[in-house]
Amino acid sequence: MLRIDFRDARPIYEQVVDGVEEMAMHGVLQPDEQLPSVRQLAVELSINPNTIQRAYNELENRGVVYSVKGRGNFIASDCAALRERRLEEIAKQIADLARSARELGVDDATLQAWLSGKEEEK
Repeated sequence: MLRIDFRDARPIYEQVVDGVEEMAMHGVLQPDEQLPSVRQLAVELSINPNTIQRAYNELENRGVVYSVKGRGNFIASDCAALRERRLEEIAKQIADLARSARELGVDDATLQAWLSGKEEEK
């Protein structure tokens, strides 16, 4: 399900959050699908249950999952909104990078080539 990279500089709970978000956005985890219990996932990943609980709390704060008392955590049905929010973040990052590149004298044709994956040599 999830892979934890212990050499990654990010905290483990953030890796869990990012992993679950990615799986929800790409349809690997379907809306209303139940996530493993905190203990079960902690055992599978060989990490502390408190770390999983922290990740699940963060996912709930972000609206990726919802919890049902006594039943567990489930993927929220509004993953489309999550995807849109992520696309907005990416668009902002691209705009910031484009602005920085223009300040360094990069023209629009080169920027378009970079975006399309067809690098132009100048």
